[in-house]
Amino acid sequence: MSHEAYLDIETTGLSSVYSYITVIGIYLVADRQSKMVQLVGEDVTEPNLLQALENVETIFTYNGARFDLPFIEESLGVRIFHRFHHRDLMFDCWRCNLYGGFKVVETKLGINRELKGVNGLDAILLWRRYQNGDEEALKTLLKYNREDVINLKVLREKLKEHPLY
Repeated sequence: MSHEAYLDIETTGLSSVYSYITVIGIYLVADRQSKMVQLVGEDVTEPNLLQALENVETIFTYNGARFDLPFIEESLGVRIFHRFHHRDLMFDCWRCNLYGGFKVVETKLGINRELKGVNGLDAILLWRRYQNGDEEALKTLLKYNREDVINLKVLREKLKEHPLY
């Protein structure tokens, strides 16, 4: 059975030269079954990522073509563009005249989040707090990442209903 994967990464910054991946969130969906995989810290490795993506045909991201996938390739050496079909939902949003970052598009489409007001900068700060012993910060970071990847699937479903899709 083939899977779809909704993928998002959290990092310590925007440059793969000076920063590293702290979390890779993957929401695997096959038929009516789904599974969440989050690789954290030292578990962010090429073998673990490839194992998590076993049986995946298509990976969905938001701005992944410009950020997530190149960052993964430069950091882990995994050439996702060559191994999997990839669909960047940001470009689908643009075709539907939906512009802005992922959180902006979520708001425009009425996609809800439990964690309000948390963004990529907060994810960096949460990771730093976790490194200094704050376990609650890691829980918040993982919840933020989980909402990102699950909402990618929600976004995809909403786009299917959009008249310009």
